[in-house]
Amino acid sequence: MSVRPLQSSANASRYIAIEGPIGVGKTALARRLAESLSADLVLEEVEENPFLERFYRDGRSAALPAQMFFLFARARQIEDLRQSDLFSNVRISDYLFTRDRLFAELNLDVEELKLYDQIAQNLAVEAPVPDLVIYLQASVDALMQRLVRRNASCDRYVERAYLEKLTDAYARFFHAYDDGPLLIVNASQIDPVNNDADYDQLFQQIERTTGGRHFFNPVAAALA
Repeated sequence: MSVRPLQSSANASRYIAIEGPIGVGKTALARRLAESLSADLVLEEVEENPFLERFYRDGRSAALPAQMFFLFARARQIEDLRQSDLFSNVRISDYLFTRDRLFAELNLDVEELKLYDQIAQNLAVEAPVPDLVIYLQASVDALMQRLVRRNASCDRYVERAYLEKLTDAYARFFHAYDDGPLLIVNASQIDPVNNDADYDQLFQQIERTTGGRHFFNPVAAALA
């Protein structure tokens, strides 16, 4: 695939974060967008988390160590970014640091959440605010189908009920998000990773997004 030149808002967006629930395709989109923009990738260390499969399989018993692993890994990544000059290159991340607490609230009990908050406060991570956040939305049915196709080792243990709670939590989080520009993408019926037409349409929307809150619903647009 040819490399796209940086233009308009893509040029202004030196740090872009892609977010969304499990299976929505944020990591794959981050990789493709990074290739288009000749950007550095910052990826969540999902496969390195030794507690994640046990959390999806057994639930409560591994929730705290799984959450703490991610907290420390993300804090280390943010510190590494700061030491290497965050804005020296365009960077694409497949997660937003401030949404870490979304998972903590969803997965931890009251006492565990207190411990999480104490440790997070002591870490005193000053996460940079992205120039643009791309929030990928999808129905639970679409997410379940994509997890089956992806067939990762942990995916077989992800239950529908958990995905329903997670998608609701994401909706609430981004309903209140006002830290910077936000592009909300209806990703249920598009495939910007494997479909070039879908990707080009989304990339054009990213270039046009310069501030505020925007919605990208290509299906609705096609029917209008």
